[in-house]
Amino acid sequence: MPGTTPTAVLIHGAFADSSSWNAVAAQLTAEDVDVVAFANPLRSVRADARALQDLVRSLDRPVVLVGHSYGGMVATEAAADLDAVTALVYVGAFVPAPGESAGDLAGRFPGSTLGETLLPTPLTDGGVEFRIDPTRFRHQFAHDVGEPEAAAMAIAQRPVTEAALGEPLGASRAAWSSLPAWSVFGEDDRNIPVAAHRWMAERAAFVEATELAGASHAIAVSQPDAVAAAVLAAVRHDS
Repeated sequence: MPGTTPTAVLIHGAFADSSSWNAVAAQLTAEDVDVVAFANPLRSVRADARALQDLVRSLDRPVVLVGHSYGGMVATEAAADLDAVTALVYVGAFVPAPGESAGDLAGRFPGSTLGETLLPTPLTDGGVEFRIDPTRFRHQFAHDVGEPEAAAMAIAQRPVTEAALGEPLGASRAAWSSLPAWSVFGEDDRNIPVAAHRWMAERAAFVEATELAGASHAIAVSQPDAVAAAVLAAVRHDS
């Protein structure tokens, strides 16, 4: 709908849930931006993207997709077939090109310590899903978040399948190559090495890429002001 302010659709990643966006959502709604937090299934890139597409089509309005971590994979996959998407925001997120997976991008540069913190759960229908050991969650995922909040996040974390982390982007084009896009990431992200974030940002030629000094992977929780500012810029772009 021309002239309609886009809705911000917030897409959490692995080892998080929709509540991780609470502080960002509060700032956006205070600026009269409509917000929808997508409950990402974390099962596979294609299936999760289809679920996101169903949500966006039901809104019947322009949207900005905001993906955290693995949510960047899902946002990029979904946006390729959604005319309603006006912009993208990557929040400590993977920014894939066709054929690249989250695992590919996380392992492109040294520095991630995620693998050694993961606890596997075999699935009855085959495969494995992972969660972060709750005793190591804060140090790995959210070292700049207070202990009580990080402990609650560790309990509420949603597991991701091994298949999802290894599944490549299936879209024939990367949506960020044709849509205005922003990036915000932490300098001390221990899941995705900062070198990977910088490399992805340079390749994507974002409208703006912001590196937050000392920040963890959980920047939507620890630095909501910076994340909300990027989303607001995307929502208001060309308005």
